[in-house]
Amino acid sequence: MKQLDVTDFEKLPGIRLSAGGSFRFRCHPGIGCFNRCCRNLNLFLYPYDVIRLRTRLGLTSDKFLDSHVDVVLRSGSHFPDVLLRMAENEDKTCPFLTPEGCRVYPDRPDTCRTFPLEQGLLHDAETGEDEPFFFLRPPDFCLGPYEERAWTVPEWVADQAAEDYHRMTIRWAELRGLFQNDPWGAEGPTGSRAKMTFMAAYNVDRFREFVFGSSFLKRFKVKPELLSRIKKDDAQLMLLGFDWIKLFLWGIKSQRLKPKGR
Repeated sequence: MKQLDVTDFEKLPGIRLSAGGSFRFRCHPGIGCFNRCCRNLNLFLYPYDVIRLRTRLGLTSDKFLDSHVDVVLRSGSHFPDVLLRMAENEDKTCPFLTPEGCRVYPDRPDTCRTFPLEQGLLHDAETGEDEPFFFLRPPDFCLGPYEERAWTVPEWVADQAAEDYHRMTIRWAELRGLFQNDPWGAEGPTGSRAKMTFMAAYNVDRFREFVFGSSFLKRFKVKPELLSRIKKDDAQLMLLGFDWIKLFLWGIKSQRLKPKGR
């Protein structure tokens, strides 16, 4: 998901879907293009995707990131992109693809869950507010739009159980948008502050160790009920990590996390 201003928004390909608009789509094993879209992908993973996938696979965050992720820092970018690593075969298939379909389907990433739609945030520079939007943009080979089943966007989101994913991805996109400006200074995007930030965003195991095993709780106020939840609730811990990044890099305070003595 990207946060876009109006100028960028007007250049996007695809068909924008209005609140009451509809589209046709159905994917099933009998369709001629079944699983073709699961090959040679630049599939971005967001923090909530990583939580769900590593839990589904029974892996630690470290093991999942080492085994299934490529971290790419693009020229001119101030925070790396995290992409799912494709399998080392001729078709460069998704590592979770089987002849029957996706083996992690209940915990598939937000991008897969939303397909054939793409979601983004339209940023209003005057108000500072972000408005979610959707585009219909299937690849040319996709036969799904020729099926008879019609959907509105809310119907599709509900059918794909995407509500939690979208909510979490929007929270990440709002934070990710702050990296349009360089927060690192002289140490650059590979320094210690950048590594701590990546850890807080994408490695809940390490961030949990940081919260409970360092001086973190001596320096920051966290409500007791939230503190109890984040011992086991990875999603809530991830959101606390987002708040910590905002405070750590930009001094942005939140109700969930406050410096002690202030």
